[in-house]
Amino acid sequence: MADGKRFFFPATRLILAALVAGVLAGAVAVYVSESGSGNNAASGTVAAAAGKDDAACAAKAGRAKQVAAKAVGQVAALQPADPPQSLKSLAFNGPDGKPMTLADHAGKTVLLNLWATWCAPCRAEMPALDALQKEKGGNAFEVVAVNVDTGDDTKPKKFLKEIGVETLGFYRDPTIALFNEVKTRGLALGLPVTMLIDGEGCLIAHMNGPAEWSSPDAKRLVEAAVGP
Repeated sequence: MADGKRFFFPATRLILAALVAGVLAGAVAVYVSESGSGNNAASGTVAAAAGKDDAACAAKAGRAKQVAAKAVGQVAALQPADPPQSLKSLAFNGPDGKPMTLADHAGKTVLLNLWATWCAPCRAEMPALDALQKEKGGNAFEVVAVNVDTGDDTKPKKFLKEIGVETLGFYRDPTIALFNEVKTRGLALGLPVTMLIDGEGCLIAHMNGPAEWSSPDAKRLVEAAVGP
C-alpha cells in the first residue's frame, strides 16, 4: 500500500497539472485568436479606406489626361496616370527629420521626385527642380524631392551644397522603402522618378528619367496642374 500511495498521489498531481495547463493553453489560444481578429479588423479598415481613396482618384482620369496634355517639349516624357491612384500613404522624413506621409501635404499640388547622390541624371536635374520650387513654390504647389541614399544625412547634404541647391526642402528616406513601394506600384524603373500629385493625394502624371524642370514647358505644366 505504501508503494501504491507513493505512486498514486504524484500521478494524480500530474494529471491535475496537465488539466490546469490545458485550460490555460485554451485560454491563451482564445486570447490570441481574439487579438488576431482585432488586428485583422483594423487592417481591413485601412484597406477599405485605401480602396475608397483609390476609387475617388480613379474618377479623375479625365483630369489626369487634361493636365498631362500640357506636358510638352522639355517635359514631354510625363505620362497621365492610368488610372489615377491615391499616394497619400507614401512615407518619408520631413525637413525636420520626423516621419510624415504625403497626406501631410493635403491641399497642395506636389511634384514628388526621388533622387540619390549616386544618380548621375539626378545631379543634372536637381538645380532645375530647385529653380522651379523657388519660382512656383508656395501654398498651392511644392517640389518635394526625397533623397533615398542609405546611411546618414552627411553625403546628401554635402551633395546639395556642391550643386548649389538652396530652396528645396530636405526630405529623406534612408530605408529605400519609399522607392520600393513606388516600384511595386509600377511607377519607378530607376532614378530619378517624378510624380505629379494633386491636393487630394491623387497621382495625376508620372515619368522616369530627368527633365528640365526650370523650363517654360515645366512651368506651364505646373500652372495647369494647380489650376481648376
